[in-house]
Amino acid sequence: MHNDIFENYTPNDKGSRIPSLQDVQSTYSYLPELALRNIAEFIGITLRRVLGFATFYNQFRSAPIGKNVIRICRGKACHVENSSNLLFVLKTASVTKPGGTTRDKNFTLEPVACIEACSITPVITITH
Repeated sequence: MHNDIFENYTPNDKGSRIPSLQDVQSTYSYLPELALRNIAEFIGITLRRVLGFATFYNQFRSAPIGKNVIRICRGKACHVENSSNLLFVLKTASVTKPGGTTRDKNFTLEPVACIEACSITPVITITH
C-alpha cells in the first residue's frame, strides 16, 4: 500500500477515518483488505470499526470496478418506465449480475436508487 496516503494525516486521529478511506479508494478504485488493516492500525481503531465505515457508505467499494461503470436508475419514476427491463437486458448482454463486474474488467453494472433525472426516464449513465 502507498504509505504516502497517510502523509496528510496524524496517527490516532479518528477524524481521518473517512478521508483516508476516500484516499485509498481514489488510489486503488476500491478498498483492498490490506489498506483497511493499515488504516485501522494508523488511526488506532479496530479493523471492525473501519469495515463498519467502509460498508455503511455506499461510495466505498470492496472489489475492483470495471473501466466503465453502467449505472441504472431504480428510482420510482424509472421503475414505472420499466428500468427493470433495461437492467435485465444489460445484465444479459454484459454477462454479469447487478453490482458485478465483467470477467474482462471492462464493465461494472450498478443499480442505483436515483440518478435525479426523472424527466427523462428510464435513465442510465456510463462513465469511464
